[in-house]
This record gives sequence, structure tokens and C-alpha cells, in this order.
Amino acid sequence: MSDLAGRVKASERRALAKAITLVESTRADHREQADALLTALMPATGNALRLGISGVPGVGKSTFIEAFGLLLLERGHRVAVLTVDPSSSVSGGAILGDKTRMEKLSMDQRAFIRPSPSSGTLGGVAEKTREAMLLCEAAGYDVVIVETVGVGQSETAVAGMTDLYLLLQLPNAGDDLQAIKKGVMELADLVVINKADLDPTAAMRAQAQITSALRLLPTHAHAAPRVLQVSALKAEGIAPLWDALTAQRDARIANGSWAAKRREQSLAWMWERIQAGLRQAFVAHPGVAERLQAATADVREGRTPASTAARQLLAAFRSS
Repeated sequence: MSDLAGRVKASERRALAKAITLVESTRADHREQADALLTALMPATGNALRLGISGVPGVGKSTFIEAFGLLLLERGHRVAVLTVDPSSSVSGGAILGDKTRMEKLSMDQRAFIRPSPSSGTLGGVAEKTREAMLLCEAAGYDVVIVETVGVGQSETAVAGMTDLYLLLQLPNAGDDLQAIKKGVMELADLVVINKADLDPTAAMRAQAQITSALRLLPTHAHAAPRVLQVSALKAEGIAPLWDALTAQRDARIANGSWAAKRREQSLAWMWERIQAGLRQAFVAHPGVAERLQAATADVREGRTPASTAARQLLAAFRSS
């Protein structure tokens, strides 16, 4: 692992890809190797801006990320993009086509794009996205972007692992009531009206509606979210957006909330992994395994209440 860790810190793209594949593996021996690799690389992590990006399908996330990433490269940054594609509930497969959508960005040696399947993970992010993010930081990428499969639980999941959360919206996407949906807006640090060039009047109206809606939300501990217009296709409005992001970052670093948020995220990540490990241990437990199929059938057919079946299975798990 020391050789792979050294190659990752030397910014070898192939080594970084291999390291992410290792942490994504479900094999027990690979998991032990991944833990050792992450532990060795931890001192080299934490120096990047972690940016979450979400929005409804069709809002232009890939086009936006490419335009945004190219601007950052021009300004001397190194950019890693972790994209998540939804896995099919039928075949289990995923297209993983984001590199094709970001053709210019993917060809630049200063950028790294890694698509991963969601594999059924709730929240629109892959199970090992946080670990992949640390590996990218260790490889020297100072801006790490996490793009989710869409909206829903993804806002909570991405906001829980990134420093700043960016929500992309469309002009003509809804009325004032649509704009005020708290589950989305309370988490967003910046709201971006993309494709503003298609209908400038609608984009201006959407910006005004969302700005008005944000005033009704509880006061944030940090600066109130801003609403900006961009055209990713024409690369318009991207530079002011980056300036707004860096201004929020600098303000939070100055008041201490940046470091505090990261500490809380690390603890939440630990408990999430504990819960996932307990579930795996529960299902694999011999006392549970021999009862699980019958209990599942009884609950499915309505013969046993779900709560009763759960207590019986937990009792079997604790008894040995």
C-alpha cells in the first residue's frame, strides 16, 4: 500500500483511479487494503474545496461542470469531478457516460473525472464517494466536485459531505410556491439559474422569485444564499459564480464555521459507516440468516407484523 499511496500523492492519474477502484470494492481483503491506504494518505487530505452540485435532470449539470472546471483550470487550479450515475433496478448496470459529456475537461491532464454507479445507495451518491474525495485531495486536486444523480435525498447527502452546496435551477421551472421548497433551498449555499440565455426574461423572473423565497427561510448562521444567472453553454456568468463561492469560503474560514462543519461531517460519516457495518453483520449472522427468509415471507404475506418480525430477528442476533 505504501507504493500506491506514494503514487497517489505524486498525482499519478492511473494510481488514483486504481485507488478509487480499491475503496469501491466489496471484497473483505480489499477493504482492509483500502483502510490502510486511506490512513496513510489522511495527512495529505483536507486542503481542497469540496463542492456539491445537484439539480433536476436536464438542468445542464455536466455542461455547467465542464464550463466551471475549464475556468478553474485557467486560474491555476486542479479539478477532480466525482459523478454518480443511477444504477438500473432491473439490470444493476449504469451508463457512466459523464466523461463523454465533459469531453474538453476530461482531456486535460490537470482534471480528473471519475463516474461511479449509485448501486442502489439512497441519496444520489455512491457509497464510497467520501473516500474517493479524500483520495482526490491526497492526489493534489484543490477543487473536488461531487455531482449527484438528481434531486430528492441527494441534497441532504451531498450537503453532508461537501463544504458548499450548489443547486442548479431552470428558468420557467415553476412559480413562487415551487421556488420556496424548503427541503432544497435551506441546504443551498448558492442557487444558479442555468440556461439563462434561452429566455432572459424568465431567468430574471426566476431569480427574483427564488431570492424572495429565500427571505422567508430561517436566518442562516452564515451569509444568506445568493441567486445567480449563468449560461454554461456560452460560459457566461461562471467567473462571478466562482468569486461568490470563494467569498463564502473565506468568510466561513474566518469565523470558524468551515472547520466546525468538517468535524461534524467526519463524525456523521463514522456513524453512517457503523450503521452500514451493523446491517451487514446482522444479515450475515447465523442466527438471523436461518430465520430471515421465513420472517420475510411472513411479513410480505401479512401473517406477522413487521415490528414483531424485527424484534424476533434482533433477539436472535443478540442471543448468540
